[in-house]
This record gives sequence, structure tokens and C-alpha cells, in this order.
Amino acid sequence: MPALYLSHGAPPLADDALWPGQLAAWSAGLPRPTAILMVSAHWEEAPLALGATETVPLVHDFWGFPEHYYRVRYAAPGAPGLAERVRRTLRGAGTPVQDMPDRGLDHGAYVPLVEMYPDADVPVLQMSLPTLDPARLMETGRRLAPLRDEGVLIVGSGFFTHNLAALRHSGVPGWSAEFDAWGREALDAQDVDALLDFAHKSPAGALAHPRTEHFAPLFVTLGAAEDELDSQRSVIDGFWMGLAKRSVQFG
Repeated sequence: MPALYLSHGAPPLADDALWPGQLAAWSAGLPRPTAILMVSAHWEEAPLALGATETVPLVHDFWGFPEHYYRVRYAAPGAPGLAERVRRTLRGAGTPVQDMPDRGLDHGAYVPLVEMYPDADVPVLQMSLPTLDPARLMETGRRLAPLRDEGVLIVGSGFFTHNLAALRHSGVPGWSAEFDAWGREALDAQDVDALLDFAHKSPAGALAHPRTEHFAPLFVTLGAAEDELDSQRSVIDGFWMGLAKRSVQFG
């Protein structure tokens, strides 16, 4: 299976004129996954945790939106078999893993999945970010890479630029465009060292990511796809309210 990093948007993504169709077309071109392993920017938990091993209610982890966004349901099957595989793999490498089966999918997971797999018929497991350290996350991705050979779609879900204090209804701020262009060039050049040190080597990094949790899932994806970095391609680009929605595929 390929490995993905996607910009997941906010709940109103469903009402965007373009983005839902882009996500649907992307998934239609992928092999059918046996299961999906989601790593969302919206779940930071240490030690590393596995949630939604069974079908449980979603986590509507946002505030101040119209009521209909809180009525969204996505009853994907749990993936207890995948959870056990992840548990054994990571614990065998010395990574502590905890189970949080009652923790449902958050909007970083279900918002894009509603568009990509609307029938909710693919088992989904969500894994927390146990750290924001890029090198440690990339190592976790390396450990999980063999799951791709078992049909598991590994998805890092974040946002290529993410500064909610600077959202715009029109126009693209210079810092967002600059970071997006730098990130595209670094990915195209397979410059993993630059990406790992993006906080220092990117232009406007502190504005593009005042906190780095929305860029962090990329490193799990990079680790899982380390042997295929030359296959990287941007599937979705452009901007939404001034934020870069670049989303990439490896393999």
C-alpha cells in the first residue's frame, strides 16, 4: 500500500466546492486497503496509545461550529487485529504502547475519511502522537512500514501550514506560500534532513507552525515510506483560508 500525508481540514471541509472531490478521487485511485492506520495531529498522548479498536462514538473535538457538524457519524469497523500487530511491533522495538479503546476517531481522522471512504466499510485504527520530535516519529514510522505489505494504509493527518490565528477568507499570506514552496522542494529533493529540521531550515516556520503538531504526522509517513521517497508526489495542493493543504503520496 502507499503511505499518505494529508491536510485534513476542519469540519467545514465537507462544504468546500473542491476539496471533498479531490479526496474522493485520491482514494478511488488507491488499492483497496485491508485497514487504515490514522495518525492525527489532534491526538497527542504519551506513551503511544491506540484508540477506536472497536466502533465507538466520534470525538467532536472542536467548538463554535454549527450544530450539523456535531451530528456527523462515521461508524467504521474497529481493527483489533491491526491493533495487536502494532502493539507487538512497537513493544518489540522497546516502545511502550497503551490501549485506549473508548477513545473515538477525532476530526483529524474522520473528516477526511468521510470523503475518502464514505461507506465506512474499511477498519480504522487511530494511533496517538507520543511526541512531536520528528526523528522519533520517523523511527516509529520505520517500525510500522511492514504493515504496508499487509494492505494497511498508513495515513499521517495534519495540515501543511497551520496557524489558526492567521486564517484568511481571501488571499494567501506570504509565510504560508513560502513554507509550502519550501516544503514541496524539500519533498521533491528527498531532503529528509531539511524536513527533520524544518523549525530552523524553513522560511517562516514559526508562523507556519506556531505549534508543530500538524506537521508532525508527516514524519510517521516519511518513516513508513523511507524506501520509496523517490516515488513522492503531491496529490492535492493549493490553499484553504490561507493555509496550505498540500497532501502527498509515497508509493
